[in-house]
Amino acid sequence: MTRQLLRQAAAGLRLLLLLTVLLGALYPLAVWGVAQLAFHHRADGSLAHHQGRAVGSTLIGQRFTGRDWFHPRPSAAGPEGYDPLASGASNLGPDNPTLAAEVGRRRAAVAKAENVPEDRVPADALTASGSGLDPHISPDYARLQADRVADARGLDPGTVRELVADHTGGRVLGFLGAERVNVLELNLALAGLDGRE
Repeated sequence: MTRQLLRQAAAGLRLLLLLTVLLGALYPLAVWGVAQLAFHHRADGSLAHHQGRAVGSTLIGQRFTGRDWFHPRPSAAGPEGYDPLASGASNLGPDNPTLAAEVGRRRAAVAKAENVPEDRVPADALTASGSGLDPHISPDYARLQADRVADARGLDPGTVRELVADHTGGRVLGFLGAERVNVLELNLALAGLDGRE
């Protein structure tokens, strides 16, 4: 009986080692290799580069401040926002007084910064995404910011609005989702216009 148990244990151990090598090493290496060949940019995290160095991922939003940059939507990911290790929403319901007050504060701040009436501020300028890391804003929010950015950089507003139009992505497959603008890509293109960092 003991000899049979040892044989079964040895067979189980050999199977464990074989499956560990196959599924724990060879299969992941094969998937990585195919991804590198077929989707190199995406497989490496969709990194965006500026002047030869990676400055972020086009898949993860990041904070931009100052009058001379397009701003992303608010983020609830971490205390400072845009923390990929703290991805998530605020989980506050639509009638929560804290959320209502925060939306009101954001509406007033964006309206003042963009010099528009509060009723012209789009929803994505007021609320964070479910992940808190959304890299996109609506074309309406990007167009709203264009005059401020142009003024701060001394650029023609028409040129900046054209840049927004050039970086507006359509719906997925022509009918899914909404049009969107990737803030990082737009700001990198903006930096290329006047050479600012």
